[in-house]
Amino acid sequence: MVAACAATASAAGDVSETARFPATGSIEIAFTPRDRVDRLIVAAIDNAQHEVLVLAYSFTDRSIARALVRARARGASVRVVADREQARSLPQNVLQDLVNGGVEVALEGRFQAAHNKVIVIDAEGPSATTITGSYNYTIAAQRSNAENVLVLRDNPPAAKAYRDNWLHLNARALPWPGVASP
Repeated sequence: MVAACAATASAAGDVSETARFPATGSIEIAFTPRDRVDRLIVAAIDNAQHEVLVLAYSFTDRSIARALVRARARGASVRVVADREQARSLPQNVLQDLVNGGVEVALEGRFQAAHNKVIVIDAEGPSATTITGSYNYTIAAQRSNAENVLVLRDNPPAAKAYRDNWLHLNARALPWPGVASP
């Protein structure tokens, strides 16, 4: 499938390209604190076969971190781009744990906030999965906040678009300052 792009006008009057894809696969929606979004995300990562790409604003949830390390141990490529200021200001972040588990971690600091919350799983395969929404990968997001997550399964064009955005952001991100990944 080839993505169709449509020109859209912004409030300022400029024209930008947005990606538009046919609706394929399935969509799952969950809300915290009533739904166990953390378990939904862990289950999706546990099904990863080849690649997991993460864009994270805040990342303190150890169960999600452990799932990423397990995916890496199974041989999947697992890479994370996190917001630099959140990484610096949250001493309980799990980024060094990820690096210690063989996960590549980079920090994005060019923007006021690298506020993406996205996980792309096996974008090149027919069972491509994209997870996005307001949900930060934190205990507070699960227990204390009103958050949402959208899981797009079996929609490779959408996953590839998110993967391309991940690659764009990662190209300018700086490697995690801790121990180098193997």
